[in-house]
Amino acid sequence: MNPRATKTERALTEREVADMLGLSVATLRAWRHRGKGPRFLRLGRSVRYLPSDVADFVRASAVDTTSVSSSDGESEIGELPL
Repeated sequence: MNPRATKTERALTEREVADMLGLSVATLRAWRHRGKGPRFLRLGRSVRYLPSDVADFVRASAVDTTSVSSSDGESEIGELPL
Protein backbone atom coordinates (compact mmCIF):
# COMPACT_ATOMS: atom_id res chain seq x y z
CA MET A 1 0.00 0.00 0.00
CA ASN A 2 1.10 3.53 -0.65
CA PRO A 3 2.94 4.76 2.46
CA ARG A 4 1.32 8.19 2.10
CA ALA A 5 -2.21 6.77 2.25
CA THR A 6 -3.92 7.52 5.51
CA LYS A 7 -7.03 6.25 7.26
CA THR A 8 -8.78 9.52 6.42
CA GLU A 9 -8.07 9.25 2.70
CA ARG A 10 -11.39 8.49 1.00
CA ALA A 11 -11.20 6.17 -1.99
CA LEU A 12 -12.52 7.71 -5.21
CA THR A 13 -14.92 6.15 -7.69
CA GLU A 14 -14.14 5.61 -11.37
CA ARG A 15 -16.40 8.54 -12.28
CA GLU A 16 -14.65 10.88 -9.81
CA VAL A 17 -11.21 9.96 -11.16
CA ALA A 18 -12.35 10.17 -14.77
CA ASP A 19 -13.79 13.64 -14.12
CA MET A 20 -10.65 14.69 -12.24
CA LEU A 21 -8.39 13.63 -15.13
CA GLY A 22 -10.73 14.76 -17.90
CA LEU A 23 -11.11 11.22 -19.21
CA SER A 24 -13.97 8.82 -19.78
CA VAL A 25 -14.69 5.92 -17.46
CA ALA A 26 -14.14 3.69 -20.51
CA THR A 27 -10.56 4.98 -20.80
CA LEU A 28 -9.85 4.13 -17.15
CA ARG A 29 -11.30 0.65 -17.69
CA ALA A 30 -9.21 0.14 -20.81
CA TRP A 31 -6.08 1.25 -18.94
CA ARG A 32 -6.82 -1.20 -16.12
CA HIS A 33 -7.30 -3.98 -18.64
CA ARG A 34 -3.90 -3.15 -20.20
CA GLY A 35 -2.14 -2.73 -16.83
CA LYS A 36 -1.77 1.05 -17.29
CA GLY A 37 -3.17 4.01 -15.43
CA PRO A 38 -3.21 4.73 -11.71
CA ARG A 39 -3.11 1.98 -9.11
CA PHE A 40 -6.57 0.91 -8.05
CA LEU A 41 -8.35 -1.05 -5.37
CA ARG A 42 -10.80 -3.82 -6.06
CA LEU A 43 -13.35 -4.02 -3.24
CA GLY A 44 -15.54 -6.93 -4.21
CA ARG A 45 -16.78 -5.96 -7.65
CA SER A 46 -16.19 -2.25 -7.06
CA VAL A 47 -13.12 -0.38 -8.26
CA ARG A 48 -11.78 2.54 -6.25
CA TYR A 49 -8.73 4.77 -6.45
CA LEU A 50 -6.78 6.39 -3.62
CA PRO A 51 -6.15 10.10 -4.27
CA SER A 52 -2.44 9.68 -3.49
CA ASP A 53 -2.16 6.94 -6.16
CA VAL A 54 -3.89 9.18 -8.72
CA ALA A 55 -1.53 12.03 -7.82
CA ASP A 56 1.49 9.70 -8.15
CA PHE A 57 0.25 8.58 -11.59
CA VAL A 58 -0.20 12.17 -12.75
CA ARG A 59 3.30 13.11 -11.54
CA ALA A 60 4.81 10.05 -13.24
CA SER A 61 3.01 10.95 -16.49
CA ALA A 62 4.46 14.45 -16.65
CA VAL A 63 6.70 15.08 -19.64
CA ASP A 64 9.47 17.62 -19.36
CA THR A 65 9.99 19.47 -22.60
CA THR A 66 13.29 21.05 -23.44
CA SER A 67 13.86 23.36 -26.32
CA VAL A 68 15.96 21.72 -28.96
CA SER A 69 17.98 24.31 -30.81
CA SER A 70 20.99 24.51 -33.03
CA SER A 71 23.18 27.40 -34.13
CA ASP A 72 20.91 28.33 -37.06
CA GLY A 73 17.75 28.32 -34.97
CA GLU A 74 16.36 25.23 -36.68
CA SER A 75 15.20 22.24 -34.69
CA GLU A 76 17.56 19.28 -34.71
CA ILE A 77 14.60 17.02 -35.38
CA GLY A 78 13.67 19.01 -38.45
CA GLU A 79 10.45 20.70 -39.38
CA LEU A 80 8.06 20.17 -42.20
CA PRO A 81 8.29 22.89 -44.85
CA LEU A 82 5.23 25.15 -45.10
